[in-house]
Amino acid sequence: MPTGGLEGNGAEMERKASLQRKTKETEVKLTLDLDGRGRSKIDTGIPFLDHMLTLMAAHGFLDLEVVARGDTQVDYHHTVEDIGICLGNAIAEALGNKEGIRRYGQATIPMDEALARVVIDISNRPFLAYRVSLKESKTGSFDVNLLGEFFRALVHNSGITMHVDLVCGGDAHHSAESIFKAFARALDLATSIETRLQGSVPSTKGLL
Repeated sequence: MPTGGLEGNGAEMERKASLQRKTKETEVKLTLDLDGRGRSKIDTGIPFLDHMLTLMAAHGFLDLEVVARGDTQVDYHHTVEDIGICLGNAIAEALGNKEGIRRYGQATIPMDEALARVVIDISNRPFLAYRVSLKESKTGSFDVNLLGEFFRALVHNSGITMHVDLVCGGDAHHSAESIFKAFARALDLATSIETRLQGSVPSTKGLL
């Protein structure tokens, strides 16, 4: 049962989730606290992804622990995608019935020459528009194009509509970092509690 959201009397509950996913290709263990302090323990077996998830937690004020192992001897695709699946599921579980959240969030974040914009709607209508184009997508051994698969898995398992635009960026590392930081800030805003809603769901339908 979801543990997130707000109690019927308006008292805020802990918005946390803990889950595990195991396939023939990967094994992922993940815990998430949406109302954290940006603390993280990340060990995915993919150093660049560890870096992105660590800064995402820090700038989104998420407490996040991820331990993952996958068939990285083939490539990083399965591990990256399955972590996205798990993080999406964790966000959905932690939010519960989404009572009282702001629902919408956006952020535009620079990283040196790179500038990324992320806009999200926690709508229960999963959709990703990912407009990121790089001349050189490799940073070390990591192909930054895989991050599109990460975010696609995340939105489809969290029920988020998300638009990602790399406004400009030359360096693949800087571009990825600006995207993750923008996502973190947008998610923090969208999941924050709007007291004027008094615990109601932010939709004229009364349901998300």
